Amino acid sequence: METKVTSKLIVKGVQEAMQIIYHGHSAVQLITEDKSLIIDPFISGNGQAVTKPEDIKVNAVLLTHAHQDHILDAAPIAKANDAPVVANFELAAYMSWKGVQTIPMNIGGTVDLGFAQAKMVPAIHTSGIIDEEKQTITYGGLASGYVIRAEGLTILHVGDTALFSDMKLIGDHEVIDVAFIPIGDHFTMGPEEALQAAEWYRAKLVVPVHYNTFEPIRQDAQSFVEALEARGLIGKVMAPGDKLDIIKQV
Repeated sequence: METKVTSKLIVKGVQEAMQIIYHGHSAVQLITEDKSLIIDPFISGNGQAVTKPEDIKVNAVLLTHAHQDHILDAAPIAKANDAPVVANFELAAYMSWKGVQTIPMNIGGTVDLGFAQAKMVPAIHTSGIIDEEKQTITYGGLASGYVIRAEGLTILHVGDTALFSDMKLIGDHEVIDVAFIPIGDHFTMGPEEALQAAEWYRAKLVVPVHYNTFEPIRQDAQSFVEALEARGLIGKVMAPGDKLDIIKQV
């Protein structure tokens, strides 16, 4: 099998295609032939983003946990597209109070969106909605990641997480084409732990996320990719607005 990584990832299999757009921080959009979903849309609050929330067209919004840098634009995007928000049970209830359609689920479960199937997998992280004015914190359910299957491809969005050994179980049970892994440290695992996670997940391509948006999570993503390559893995740095075409062919 020959694998090329430029603006495209080519892997062995039947002819399938997907486009991925990275919107910065942890916001990732997957586009199939005529459908699309976005994970953790934090765009209007991200000074590095190059896309406006109102320009994003999707059929579903997936949330990994309740922190503002992952849910800020979820309700506006969902409403503008008449699209459901997929989230854990507690976070889905909170989003429903914002007037959006929701699909509540929980860790270990899978939802069928028609054009894609999303399985919620564990992450180790906190999850809550902070109201600074009222000085209250609303419980946001357990943090998670997603294994998403569409067009014969498997995409892993790890969510915000520390390193934990069950990542290896996910890698053992799934054949992952692309994995989005946080490297920022401070609030999630850092580059060294992310390298171990990448080895356990065994994805054909690893894309670092959740770094450089704020000062405490500043990292050198290119150095991380070079460290991946030293371990025989393939990585790619994506800047906000970058697109990646995945073509799966015999």
